[in-house]
Amino acid sequence: MSTDTPSTIERVTESLERPTTDRTQLLVHIGLGVSVFLMAFPILIALLVSTQEQGVINSVGDLAPGSHMVDNYQTVMTDYNFGVYLLNSFIMSIIIVVGKLAISLLAALAIVYYRFPFKNLMFMLILFTLMLPVPVRFVPLFNIVTDLGWYNSMLALTIPYLASATTVFLLRQHFLSIPESIVEQAKLDGIGPLKFLVYVLIPMSKGMLAGVSVIMFIYAWNQYLWPLVIIDSQAQQVTQVGITLLQGDIQAGELQWSIVMAGAIITLIPPLLALIAFRKPLLETFGVQQK
Repeated sequence: MSTDTPSTIERVTESLERPTTDRTQLLVHIGLGVSVFLMAFPILIALLVSTQEQGVINSVGDLAPGSHMVDNYQTVMTDYNFGVYLLNSFIMSIIIVVGKLAISLLAALAIVYYRFPFKNLMFMLILFTLMLPVPVRFVPLFNIVTDLGWYNSMLALTIPYLASATTVFLLRQHFLSIPESIVEQAKLDGIGPLKFLVYVLIPMSKGMLAGVSVIMFIYAWNQYLWPLVIIDSQAQQVTQVGITLLQGDIQAGELQWSIVMAGAIITLIPPLLALIAFRKPLLETFGVQQK
C-alpha cells in the first residue's frame, strides 16, 4: 500500500487552490480597471474638449481630438492671465511644503526624543486639530489675517498652512521606527539635537520626506476656498480660483468650454508630474509594498 508523500499532497493542494487564486486575481484586476476608467474618463473628456472649437462642442459633441489644441492653450495662457495664476500657485505650494517640513520635523523631533511636561497632552491636542473642519476656522483666521494687514498677499495664502498635524503624526511614527541603538550611539558620540536631525534623521527619512512632500504639494496646489476668501486681486490669485474666474470672464459672452477645459488640464499637470516623479516614496509612505 502506497502512501502519499508530502510533496504529492502539496502539489494536489496547489492545483486545487490555483483556479480560485487566478479567479480572484482576475476579479481584482477587472475591478481596478473599472476604477481607473471611471476616474480617468472625466479627465479624458476634458482633454478632448480642450482641443476642439466651440462650435463643434455645441453642435455635434464629437469626442474625437480637435485641431485647436495649441490655439486654446495659448489663449488661456496669454488672454486670461493664467500664467500668473500658475506662478502664484507654484510659489504658494513651495513655501507651504518647505515651511511644513521644517516645522513638522522640529515638532516630531521634540515629541519623540525630548522629555517635557504634558508632552502626550500636547500631541493629543495636535491630533485634535484634525477633527476641526477647515471652514470652521475661516472666520477667526480671516479676522487675524486682516488685523495683521496680510489681506490680499502671499503671506495670507501661506502662513496659516505652515503647521500640519498630519505631517507631524506621520513623521513621529517614522521616527519611532528608527532603532534605539542609533539614537544611543548618537548620544555617545555627543551629537546635539539639531545635528542628530540633520545628519541622522533626515538622511534616514528621505523616502518618507519625499512622500510627505508630494502629499503637501498636492494639498497646497488644490487650495480653493481660502484663496477665494482672502485674495481679491487677480494678480495674486491661484489656479483653482483662476478656473472659476476663467468661466466668469467668458460668461460675458458665450461660455467656451474648450478654454475652460484647457485651463483645467493645465492646472492638473504639476500635481500629476509630482505623483509620477515621486510615486515610489509616496507608496512607501502609506506602507504599500511594491513588487
